[in-house]
Amino acid sequence: MKFFRTLPVFALFLSLAVSAGPFAQSRGNLRINGKVVDEAGQPIAEAQVRAAKKGEAQPEVFTAKTNNKGEYTINGVAPGEWVIEAMKDGLGVKEVLATLADGDRTKTVDITIAKPAPTVDPGVEINAEDQRGLALAQAGKFAESRKVYEDLLAKHPTVYGLNARLATMYAAEGNGAKGLEHARMALEKEPENVDFKVLVAELMMDAGDKEGGQKILETVDLAKVKDPRAFTNLAINHINGGKHVEATDLLTRLIAQFPNEKILLYYRGRANIVATKLPEAKADLEAFLAAAATAPQAADAKKLLDQLNKKN
Repeated sequence: MKFFRTLPVFALFLSLAVSAGPFAQSRGNLRINGKVVDEAGQPIAEAQVRAAKKGEAQPEVFTAKTNNKGEYTINGVAPGEWVIEAMKDGLGVKEVLATLADGDRTKTVDITIAKPAPTVDPGVEINAEDQRGLALAQAGKFAESRKVYEDLLAKHPTVYGLNARLATMYAAEGNGAKGLEHARMALEKEPENVDFKVLVAELMMDAGDKEGGQKILETVDLAKVKDPRAFTNLAINHINGGKHVEATDLLTRLIAQFPNEKILLYYRGRANIVATKLPEAKADLEAFLAAAATAPQAADAKKLLDQLNKKN
């Protein structure tokens, strides 16, 4: 029993003896000293200095701190190649290599910590250029706006929203195929992005692929949609295809989510006419005219109301 009690003590001693081996290779009777300064040559006080012998599996780390003159000293090191690091909060870190020979009693290693260059937030440039691109588009200068986004995309290829912006510019220029290409690039990179899904679906429907666009829109959570245009076009397709139930249901959900989009009342009125729900159609058209009497669709709404009133 005594043997089993003393065995762990022996094992611990052996472990300590083995682990002390690598450290012994780092220790000697040489000295490293020097100064830590900034780019202007001014001493840096209270900088942390660390030194470790290069190539050691478990190097011992020697530490020191600079005084008010930026001076430091590390004693008791062995000959060999050393990695020396100086660090100061707020300034940065600098690492240097130094070789200590057997004949060197003291090795002077001065270290300059250069203040890191200020980081530039790419979002600042992107947002500013995005506003410029949008302003050009609103002025009808779609080619110039597209150039803004092409330049941005070349600098920031992982900002996939720029592909979406390019898609809208190409579409505005009448190049729907190129627009759809960029929209699909954006959606491929972010397949769950609602805005990208809606854009691809809208461009597909504009290109005549109404069924393909509808399939994509059916995967979209309507509550996350910011612009009802693509879904309004889908409702119009339903109306033209005689699918009044689908059209009415979709438009009712759109009206609830976008109450200020009065044009939705006009289209639901038309859907109700197709469904022969004439009282509901009349109510929608009257509400539309009361809220948007100068809208482009107002004349047609009045004509439809006159026809409904004659049937009564």
